[in-house]
Amino acid sequence: MPSLSYRQPRLVLEKGGRNVSERQIKDLQQDLRRLGYLKSGIDGKFGNLTQRAVKSLQHDLLYNDGKSTGNDGSAPVMVLDYNRKRVVDVTGIVDQDIVACVSDMLEDPDFPLLPKADNPKRENNMIANKIAGMSSQKVPIPFLMAILKQESGMKHFLEPSPGDEDSYITIGLDTNSSLKHIITSRGYGLGQYTLFHHPPKPEEIEDFILNVGKNLTKAINELKYKFDYFVNGDTSGTRADDRQVEYGNGPLRICKYAIENPRYLKNCKQCLENASVEEIRVGVTPFYEGCSHRFQITQYYKKQVYHDVPVRKNIGCDWPYAMRRYNGSGVNSYHYQVRVLKHVLVI
Repeated sequence: MPSLSYRQPRLVLEKGGRNVSERQIKDLQQDLRRLGYLKSGIDGKFGNLTQRAVKSLQHDLLYNDGKSTGNDGSAPVMVLDYNRKRVVDVTGIVDQDIVACVSDMLEDPDFPLLPKADNPKRENNMIANKIAGMSSQKVPIPFLMAILKQESGMKHFLEPSPGDEDSYITIGLDTNSSLKHIITSRGYGLGQYTLFHHPPKPEEIEDFILNVGKNLTKAINELKYKFDYFVNGDTSGTRADDRQVEYGNGPLRICKYAIENPRYLKNCKQCLENASVEEIRVGVTPFYEGCSHRFQITQYYKKQVYHDVPVRKNIGCDWPYAMRRYNGSGVNSYHYQVRVLKHVLVI
């Protein structure tokens, strides 16, 4: 049962507010985390992330009817059903009406809550060691690890810093809207497998959100799927333009080594080290030779210059293109590609 220490007559929690204890804010943050609205931080400070989480919850209480914006089915409940005319606007302020909504959500067994780890560092270390010792004939493990590094920092659960109590599942909140409190999708755990409905279904919690092995399997399958169907397809949506310019539409190249070679799908770091390097500059460097689009700062990527980036076309396989498509398309996917290539060198 929730403690709801912040459920008190006339108590209001807001950014810059007074007469509220650190414990009350931490309890609020914990509830926002397990309900899937706060990205991170159970630190007792009502900052920008907590304010945005409250706005996200208020928005869902007004509009979330359980339907998915993707193709992953509907949520098990409709968040707006918990409103009961108590929340009327998106303010970022926690009054006792929204606290009552939170209480109803937490106490409803049909509303799945996100899991946490008692010892997240130990859990994450065990996961990292297991992945490092893996071998695969399906995808290159070094590229997979680099993707997981980019997606979640190789952490299935958050590891709290001093003063923080957040050891809940790692979650990514996508806000592809002009209003940044509107969460359009969520990525969960190690591989940040994405769901477009909220809350997740109980079977999704038990499957890939809580089960690290299944979360990893989904990441492997997704990477292989992008390699097979989104690098060299017949339509603009199923091919990688950078690959088409640099290698044409010839057969997919799974590895420069033959399958019987012990370096098959394993020697990625050495291949990248041998590829030479280049500098990527925002506003200057095109996505690929002859492209009219250039790297630009986005809401997700603020870096101005990337130094010592392995030259993609010199690597000798199509995984650099596949892992870019793992992230989608457009400018963000090219930032993503650069970062993952650099991660392969240090994993």
